[in-house]
Amino acid sequence: MLKVTNLHASINDKEILKGINLEINPGEVHAIMGPNGSGKSTLAAVIAGKEEYVVTEGSVTLDGEDLKDLAPEERAHKGIFLSFQYPIEIPGVTVTNFIKTAINETRKANGLEELPAKEMLKLIREKSDLLEIDRKFLSRSLNEGFSGGEKKRNEIFQMAMLEPKLAILDETDSGLDIDALKVVAKGVNKLKNKKNAVVLITHYQRLLDYIVPDFVHVLYNGKIVKSGGKELAHELEKKGYDWLK
Repeated sequence: MLKVTNLHASINDKEILKGINLEINPGEVHAIMGPNGSGKSTLAAVIAGKEEYVVTEGSVTLDGEDLKDLAPEERAHKGIFLSFQYPIEIPGVTVTNFIKTAINETRKANGLEELPAKEMLKLIREKSDLLEIDRKFLSRSLNEGFSGGEKKRNEIFQMAMLEPKLAILDETDSGLDIDALKVVAKGVNKLKNKKNAVVLITHYQRLLDYIVPDFVHVLYNGKIVKSGGKELAHELEKKGYDWLK
C-alpha cells in the first residue's frame, strides 16, 4: 500500500528526515515512536503532503503511485487521512456540514456524484452510533469549545466517515486522560480492517496497550534505527531512547 524509500526531507533548509525506509500493507497497524525532534511528525506531514516540507531525495508511493506532485487534498482524495495533534477550530461550520463537504469533495474527485442526503444521514447515524457519539455533538461548530478528548473523538469520527486507506494518527494520545484515551482507542479498533492500515505516532507506550501494533519503529535523529513487534514499545518504556544512540 504505502512505500517510503530513502526519504530525505527538510524545512527552512534544515534536514529533518535522513533516509527513511518504510513499507505498510493493508490490515497492518504500525507505531512510530521516538523522542521530541526525532522527525515523527515531519514524516506524517511529508506523507500527507504539507507544503512547507521539501523532499530532497527518495519517494513516497501509495498503491504504486508516486505522491511527489500531489497536493494534500489530492492525497486525501486517494485515501490518506492525517489527524492533527492540535486540531483547528472552525466557528460557524458544524461537524456535520464539515464532514458532508469532505465526503462529497472526495467523491467528486473520484468521478462520483454527491452522496444523496438520505444516504449521508444514514451513514452519519451509523458511524456516530458505532463510536458512541451524541447526536448533539454533530451540530456543534467544528472543534469550537471542544475539550481535548472531544477534538480527538471528532477526528476519529471523520476517519470513520471518510474510510481512508491509510490513517495517520499524529500523537492522538497527547493531552488525553485515560478515559478519553480509551474512547479514541476503541474507535480506532472498531474501524481498522483488512483493507486499511493505521500509523500511530506517539511518545508513549500507554496508547499501545489499547491499540496493539503489528510493528513498532523507533525514529531517532531522522532515521528509523530499530523496528520490532509490540514488545519493543515495552522495552522503550523501561529503557528510554538513550540506549539507541
